[in-house]
Amino acid sequence: MRLHFDVALQLIEQSGHAPLPGEPGNDRWLQALIDALVDLSSRDPLTGLANRRSFELALSREIDRVARSGEPALLLTLDIDHFKRVNDTHGHAAGDQVIRAVARALAETVRPMDLVARTGGEEFAIVLPNCPAAFGPQVAERIRKRVARQPVEIAPGEQVNVTVSVGGAFAPQWVRTTARLWMDRTDLQLYRAKSEGRNRCCLEPTAVPLVSAEEKGLLFASSTFQDFT
Repeated sequence: MRLHFDVALQLIEQSGHAPLPGEPGNDRWLQALIDALVDLSSRDPLTGLANRRSFELALSREIDRVARSGEPALLLTLDIDHFKRVNDTHGHAAGDQVIRAVARALAETVRPMDLVARTGGEEFAIVLPNCPAAFGPQVAERIRKRVARQPVEIAPGEQVNVTVSVGGAFAPQWVRTTARLWMDRTDLQLYRAKSEGRNRCCLEPTAVPLVSAEEKGLLFASSTFQDFT
């Protein structure tokens, strides 16, 4: 058990977490240790954003909320443009600097209620609850511009310009979808943004998406209505 404590404390120290309060071993200290480990398990270590596991849980919760309330919700996925070029030209340490800078820009641009996650190497996602359809393009464009206007310092006196491609789709209201279907529709728009030249936002043309056959099946499967003969 002592070894497990040592490993846990080492992980917490490496993450930059503040010292745990209380005397080692007492109830306050143990609770702080547990809380710190829970936080570490839900955070991306490089950026401090939510990790993919936390993102998937938040996505499922938002799907349930939209199905019950009918309130709009927007999902954005983002890729750093030409990120491989940064790594190949300047090295992976510079690539990490770029990822951190983009993460900060995203976190500073959205509302406290929105969830920003790093879902892959240079890939990010944002879940925006209660985001009216009219605001979707404005939100996505504000995020894109925020990243583009801030050069990233990768070494003393050396900067690189960074842009992102953004794809977005709204969850179907009053309909139970799945995380995979929502992500697929969002990724389709991200691919469109990249194929049209990058450094741009592409959202589904309509904020009221067509309900797929799979989503209709989920709707009917969860219905309490029965046929009477």
